Amino acid sequence: MFSEVINYIKELYGADNVPLSVPCFAGNEKAYLAECIDSTFVSSVGPFVDRFEKEMAAYTGAKRAVVCVNCTNALHLALVLAGVESEDEVLTQALTFIATCNAISYTGANPVFIDVDRSTLGLSPDALKAWLTANGTVKDGQCYDRLSGRRIKACVPVHTFGHPVRIEEIADICREWHIELVEDAAESIGSRYNGRHTGLFGKVGVLSFNGNKTITTGGGGMLLFNDEELGAQAKHLSTQAKIPHRWEFRHDYIGYNYRMPNINAALGCAQLEHLDEFIANKRETAAAYAEFFGGIPEIEFFHEPENCFSNYWLNAVILKDRDAQQRFLQETNDCGVMTRPVWELMNRLPMFGKCIHDGLKNTEWLADRIVNIPSSVRCI
Repeated sequence: MFSEVINYIKELYGADNVPLSVPCFAGNEKAYLAECIDSTFVSSVGPFVDRFEKEMAAYTGAKRAVVCVNCTNALHLALVLAGVESEDEVLTQALTFIATCNAISYTGANPVFIDVDRSTLGLSPDALKAWLTANGTVKDGQCYDRLSGRRIKACVPVHTFGHPVRIEEIADICREWHIELVEDAAESIGSRYNGRHTGLFGKVGVLSFNGNKTITTGGGGMLLFNDEELGAQAKHLSTQAKIPHRWEFRHDYIGYNYRMPNINAALGCAQLEHLDEFIANKRETAAAYAEFFGGIPEIEFFHEPENCFSNYWLNAVILKDRDAQQRFLQETNDCGVMTRPVWELMNRLPMFGKCIHDGLKNTEWLADRIVNIPSSVRCI
């Protein structure tokens, strides 16, 4: 059975060795990079930075977009802007890349892991509501954990593999409990929930442009805002909180050196010109996978959730148990088809092993069964 899958993927991509997710450079990347180099503005200021921010804001529907050197920095700054402080608690999911929890840790706050939905692979509003009902209390407009006594300041759901969570329900719960919503939309550029781009349902949203993402700037991240004033504050803090002046260096806050270089933004501008084309291509690949795996009862292909338009950043299949998952991983990688399991769950890592969680029933079940399969843009 697994050999049939391996042969199909090789035929689909027309190659004997198939990587998991590599970038596609199909347009003006070299021209814009050359223009950037010729201008000598290759560092943290330049016209491509401004252009990339404006074009991404227009694409997503955000009122303001601010680029950062990577998504981890963007998420850290988002949490700072949300008012997360040392010893606070931040509700999130254990099924995520470690950057989510690292950014929380940079603020001195404590992650609390809430279970995910099997239908979305992301934070479950049902589990979130149940945990808050059992453990939360609101005093003076702030939410607190009754057991630990710590303030619950923010919630960070993750749109896993580009599939939107039930984000409107999560936003409603956060409002009810006076918790700031920060969306980790790192993987979901171009994905929409009820027609609205991910990253726009809370106080701040973040995107990633890492080398394996749907579009790339080599490394990079972005903050999305519905509030122009908050976006301006983010831009200021990301540039070391330097007060604009032609020659003086004065600063009015403790800032961060999180600015995306112009040369990276140049690459992003070229990539953005093909984003819709890339997503259409990836959705065609997902449709082909769905049809193929529909004939293999032992393997379930993961479809986009209800009311969602997913970018299918990484396609996922669900095996019947952990033994089947491990055999699938072994055989595919041995035969030149790169596959991988989900990230090691955050609660299983030594740094976060003592963090509060709700039992994580669905999270554990999925971790033992999910495999990501090749998802690169095919020839365009």
